[in-house]
Amino acid sequence: MRNFFIIFFYIICLPGMAIQNQVNEKLLDELDEVISNKKYFHQIREEKLSKLKDSLKYSKDVTEKYNLCGALFYEYLHYQADSSLYYINMKHKYLSLINIPELEDEILINKAEVFGVMGMYNEAKEVLDKVNKSSITNKGLIGYYLRTRRAYYGWLADYTADNSASEYYLSKTELYRDSISQQGIKDADFKINSAERMIYDGDYQGAIKTLLPLLSDSIDMKRKVYVNYTLSDAFEAMGDTLNQIKYLAATAIMDIRMAEREYASLQKLALLMYHKGDLNRAYNYLSCSMEDAVAANARLRFLEVTQIYPIIDKAYKKKESEKQDSIRKLLIGISVLAFLLIIATLYLYYWMKKLAVMRSNLYKANKKLVEANRSLAQTGRIKEVYIAKYLDRCVIYLEKLEQYRRSLEKLAMASKIDQLFKAIRSEEFLHDERKMFYDEFDHSFLDLFPNFVEDFNNLLTDEGKIYPKKDEHLNTELRIFALIRLGVTDANRIAHFLGYSLATVYNYRSKIRNKAKGDKDNFENDVMNL
Repeated sequence: MRNFFIIFFYIICLPGMAIQNQVNEKLLDELDEVISNKKYFHQIREEKLSKLKDSLKYSKDVTEKYNLCGALFYEYLHYQADSSLYYINMKHKYLSLINIPELEDEILINKAEVFGVMGMYNEAKEVLDKVNKSSITNKGLIGYYLRTRRAYYGWLADYTADNSASEYYLSKTELYRDSISQQGIKDADFKINSAERMIYDGDYQGAIKTLLPLLSDSIDMKRKVYVNYTLSDAFEAMGDTLNQIKYLAATAIMDIRMAEREYASLQKLALLMYHKGDLNRAYNYLSCSMEDAVAANARLRFLEVTQIYPIIDKAYKKKESEKQDSIRKLLIGISVLAFLLIIATLYLYYWMKKLAVMRSNLYKANKKLVEANRSLAQTGRIKEVYIAKYLDRCVIYLEKLEQYRRSLEKLAMASKIDQLFKAIRSEEFLHDERKMFYDEFDHSFLDLFPNFVEDFNNLLTDEGKIYPKKDEHLNTELRIFALIRLGVTDANRIAHFLGYSLATVYNYRSKIRNKAKGDKDNFENDVMNL
């Protein structure tokens, strides 16, 4: 059976509670917004009061002035009690001029109502005791008197700290509720009064059924405030906190929108928010209540606020202190992390610079390696070309020597001694072979370095440029530096290769070096890099 009730609670009650919580949250959000715009609603109230004051200032009719003072009393009653009392006194002044004695009781009740708001309960009782109830014939004024009497004892019940005295005042309040009910005027005030009696008697459901239809009736805003507040009392008595919050929030929204400053809804709601753990709202609502109670000079409301303010203020300050501690710790943590990040950034920057240097060195090394590889490849190619060429040339020389030997042999066998000596003494064979050798060298070199002549001349001044003749590939000067380009830098080897004296080779090299554009000492190195 117990399990059945638990399951029933989760299936039936929890969804309803969730929906009610959503409704309440929307109402509380609306209340937060209304409180943030409180100055706007007060501005509207001040404009209305200003217009009434202007009308009073320029009015010439005493009766109109009397009525305008009554309107100002009503507008100031729950907004600024001191000003409300001032206009009651003004109203009493004009009453003496219009000479309608039966309105004297209305002014006395007005004063009692203001004294009640200001917490001047002895003064309220004094003026209420002066009212001649038996002479009042107007039912509306009788109802006003009875409601003020009921409110007076309700104020005392709320104000006193003694339980027995509070019970006495509550019983007196109930007596006046009975008196109001006996008036027979079944309007909204009658129904609100009946609902209050039902709550006092413990009939909470009856009170709720009586009040709920009034919310859809075309009653004025002030009475809707009383309806909502009384509904919150009924749900409070039932222990239904969710609905209590709902109707207190609705009451507070209307109080703030009407620019009322004397109210009980917001401070009661603040206490509920405190118990729910919503300290921000509790503190905000209580601060708003205290500010308005002071501005309205509503002593009872101020007392209510001061009773719970220290509790909520202490809890709120503790929460704010914890929040500040958390923020401080967070800031310290962030600062430490920022410091570590700066160190890490500097360390990373150091290594990035080091890596950049390493990359630069690696790039240079790679470049040198590429150059070396290119040079090696070129050297290899030169070797391949020249080895092939000169192997062919050696074979050709051997064949030519064999032919030359046979030709000499034939002359010797034919006993042509003169022709034999002539052939032996002739240098034509050697000259032709040397010429063919140099032509072959030039041809092979220019195959390897087709732009050599042009690149070589770029190293020389305009006056010193060297070009071969039309029937030549290379001349002697170019051939010397062609050998240097191939890596043959030794003068003896160059002289031997070209068949010149050592002095001749030195002269050619010095002469051309002096025609260099750039550094003459590095000229031959520049040639080797062509």
